[in-house]
Amino acid sequence: MTDRESRCIRMRSSARIPSILAGLALAVGGVAFTAPAAHADMKACEQYVAEHKGQVTDDVRQACYEGQIGNQTSCSASLDEAGLSKDVAAGACRVAPQ
Repeated sequence: MTDRESRCIRMRSSARIPSILAGLALAVGGVAFTAPAAHADMKACEQYVAEHKGQVTDDVRQACYEGQIGNQTSCSASLDEAGLSKDVAAGACRVAPQ
């Protein structure tokens, strides 16, 4: 290996470090930005129910949590069991994961 080849290899690996650090910073920053939104989405579901039914019970909160984590089937079924109409349940579950 020539001296020039050796320098090129070292430059390539040293150029990777800032790229890796930048990628990690973006990944960590993305997690910090998405975490509060998830909580707010559950609240949006609860507010939707409150606007259309009036009372947010523990069953409604659990259903909204199911919607927030992406389990739309469970969210709709739980809101249906809680006495909400299918339209209200669908609307509330639709806003939960957004």
